[in-house]
Amino acid sequence: MELSKAKVKLIASLRERKHRKELGLFAVEGTKSVLDTLPHFRLSMLAATAAWHEAHPMKSVNSERLCRATSTQLKQMSALSTAPEVIAIYELPPMPVPSPGELRGELTLLLDDIQDPGNLGTIVRCADWFGVKHVVCSPHTVDIFNPKAIQSTMGALSRVRVSYTELPEFVSHCKGIPLCGTLLEGTNIYKASLPREALIVMGNEGKGLTPAMRELIDTALFIPPYPADVETVDSLNVAMATAVVLSEFRRTR
Repeated sequence: MELSKAKVKLIASLRERKHRKELGLFAVEGTKSVLDTLPHFRLSMLAATAAWHEAHPMKSVNSERLCRATSTQLKQMSALSTAPEVIAIYELPPMPVPSPGELRGELTLLLDDIQDPGNLGTIVRCADWFGVKHVVCSPHTVDIFNPKAIQSTMGALSRVRVSYTELPEFVSHCKGIPLCGTLLEGTNIYKASLPREALIVMGNEGKGLTPAMRELIDTALFIPPYPADVETVDSLNVAMATAVVLSEFRRTR
């Protein structure tokens, strides 16, 4: 079916969190991201150019959910600088917080007020690469369904469960699972004895960990610059730091 002006306006509104929440919908843009997520979320609508529909026949999708869109319409709806050929609209999924039992023997990421959607998406992508099944975010962490965050996950959102809750309370329920975090005064991560199961908390881009989470840290870790006696940048980007930390935890296992 053809895409109406009302649907164009609706899809464009999903750039904002309040509209995603009100409508219970979120958008995924681009061929790879759409094909990766299509089997994992409930499709509400798929808008694409005639050429895209021709190249990607959606035989298993109800035809009423498929809409033909012009390049102009896709540009109006897209949150990207270059409009894609396809945008999928999905229903927001339930996001249950994992139980302590689900985390036994695993590495779990906690995100303490991450603000940049690109960082959040990249962290979820890193989690997927290193086999981390759960990413638990503080309520003030940016929305994972932000268009830039989704784009940065590169489809990893299909496999990694992201949830939001108060982190200190969450940690208090995970008794017996050590909480590790990166701090400037921490132990060199390359010399530390790393646990086989852990909650790994990463802090805000500018402020680091909140005081409440700092107090709960069992093992403070530090990623040293190289060489140690040469002047470098002040810190690593949080997504880069997450990749280094997860890599080292996996290497020592």
